[in-house]
Amino acid sequence: MTPELEDFAQQIADAVESFLVVLQAMSREENPGTVVPLLLVEVSQILFAGARLGAQQDFTPSAEYQPDVGPDPDLDAMRLRLARLLDPVETYTYNFDPYAPEIVEAQLSDDLTAVATDLANGLRHFRAGNVAEALWWWQYSYVADWGNLASAALRALQSVVAHDRLDLDFEGESEQIAAAEAVLDTGEAVI
Repeated sequence: MTPELEDFAQQIADAVESFLVVLQAMSREENPGTVVPLLLVEVSQILFAGARLGAQQDFTPSAEYQPDVGPDPDLDAMRLRLARLLDPVETYTYNFDPYAPEIVEAQLSDDLTAVATDLANGLRHFRAGNVAEALWWWQYSYVADWGNLASAALRALQSVVAHDRLDLDFEGESEQIAAAEAVLDTGEAVI
């Protein structure tokens, strides 16, 4: 493995570890108003790492079968905490494949946890010293699974932030609407 490829793998491992640590920490927060914008940033950053993986040549694992790195981490407690925290915006819909449109209903907590599970598997390979397997796993799972899930979650999170910022009632707006409706009801012209 070239030094450049080892450096690339370390950068991806750092991004993955950061995402996993921050996701666990955010699941323990109490205020969804602060968590949603931070999740938007974290999901964006891990998708950047995924895009970098997707832009590389195909990585090839060194063995036909994946070496055993132990059981997947139990992230169900984190998933449940995220589900409670994100309850008002938990369920969302997205287009699974823009080239074969199919609307899918999903839960942010499930999708974020699935992304974390895929990323953690590659990180265990990396920490075990099997860098080629880690790169292969991260790239494969990005293309096959977590890239789509993270992209959908990102869009949902961005939508929540956009609605929060843009769906504001302006002071005096209701009075202006009532006056406009009154004018429309009476048929009076306003000059």
